[in-house]
Amino acid sequence: TGVLQIITPICATTGITKTELSAAMRAKIERNRQRALMLRQARLANRPLSAVEGATSAKVSKTIDSGAGFFIEEEDDGEEELRTKRIVHQPAPVIEPDYLVCDDCQKPFMDSYLSNSFDLCVCDSCRDNEEKHKLISRTEAKQNYLLKDCDLDKREPPLRFTLKKNPHNPRWGDMKLYLRLQVEKRCMEVWGSKEALDEAKESREENKELQRQKRYNKKVKELRRAVRSSVWTKDTSIHQHQYGPEEVVDPDEDLYKKTCSTCGHELTYEKM
Repeated sequence: TGVLQIITPICATTGITKTELSAAMRAKIERNRQRALMLRQARLANRPLSAVEGATSAKVSKTIDSGAGFFIEEEDDGEEELRTKRIVHQPAPVIEPDYLVCDDCQKPFMDSYLSNSFDLCVCDSCRDNEEKHKLISRTEAKQNYLLKDCDLDKREPPLRFTLKKNPHNPRWGDMKLYLRLQVEKRCMEVWGSKEALDEAKESREENKELQRQKRYNKKVKELRRAVRSSVWTKDTSIHQHQYGPEEVVDPDEDLYKKTCSTCGHELTYEKM
């Protein structure tokens, strides 16, 4: 009875009694409770982790249902109820950049066109497209330096090249451009010296001259034959033998012979 006497004044001060809660109010309270639960779950899912001195810690709080349509989050500092997750990130190693040293100016650089395309340690500032680092075609490398396909592709290490559209006709195959400095070095590996290369060039020029003279003589001979065949005409008329009255007698064979006065044909016959 004493408890009822205490509760009744409290309810009277608020103006709401337990019997006054209708079914609609209880349904509204339940909806509010469910909405509060969904909002709390969304906040927990989107809450970022806090970093403390290179470590990440997350505290797990205790949730208490108040029974009045909302939840109470209570944090316990006890060792058993406090759960801390620490994620320690090791510092990344410091990697110094691998610089290249230019062969001409002796200055470090990161990358360049010659280093990427031809594996040559020369920076873009020292690149000489007109003379020292000039690019030549594959045909020019073979003709001027007397190199074969195996010297360019098979001999170790194979020469590097870049591709470029053919300026004569873009529908043809791409041109292979080589670095002339590397082609000259490969030429010295093949021929040994510049004197040997010059002798080989002279020998090839002499052979080309001999072949050129042979082709010229052959054409002249064919021309003369054609001229002679056009002047000379074959006699297609029928020849009539003309035998003289003289007869030569062979007593052993008892045969007579006559000779044509025009072509020298001998006619042999027998008299009955």
